[in-house]
Amino acid sequence: MFLIEGLLILCLFIRITNGVIMLYIRDKSPVFMAFVHIKIILLLLFFGFLNPSVVFATDSNVAEEVVAGGFRDTELPLPRFVSLRSDKVYVRAGPALRYPIKWIYKRENLPVEIIQEFESWRKVKGFDGDEGWIHKSLLSGERTVLVKESDDLIPMREGFSHEARMIARLEPSVVARVDKCSQAWCLIRAGGYHGWVERNLLWGIYEDEELN
Repeated sequence: MFLIEGLLILCLFIRITNGVIMLYIRDKSPVFMAFVHIKIILLLLFFGFLNPSVVFATDSNVAEEVVAGGFRDTELPLPRFVSLRSDKVYVRAGPALRYPIKWIYKRENLPVEIIQEFESWRKVKGFDGDEGWIHKSLLSGERTVLVKESDDLIPMREGFSHEARMIARLEPSVVARVDKCSQAWCLIRAGGYHGWVERNLLWGIYEDEELN
């Protein structure tokens, strides 16, 4: 869409220029005409009437072209984990409402990973590796984790050791809130239970990250 609009604008200016040249300029040689057209295009680019990242971008790469010239509105580290604030979150193909919806998250508190920022939009990656853009108002800084897929139920224990008493078993894909994480264990809350789970069985926290 942006490519077509940009080319239409360019053709319109060239046509108007040709009319002016035919009326007022005697030298109408092809070389001179090409020189005039190039100067007009450069002037349009200089004054911002034509944006090369829009005119020459296709629908598949326009989002990345726009982001490349944008800015971040936070100094927070990238990448980082956050969670969904709502049980209905639209994930778009680019950082604006005009971009199509790729899918809809329907699970509040689900952890996602922010991998890029553009103004008030965040590019996120989910547990399955899919990527898309979400407005920052739909994200929360509260840390949560997702229980990874496993053939067995995941044990939750009273303490951070395999000898500690088991107080619950968690099914895969359970979302839990994180209280803190040590080197190998995380203290989490899920389904009314509060206990320790091995961190390598959870998605939503980095290997070298410690939460207190």
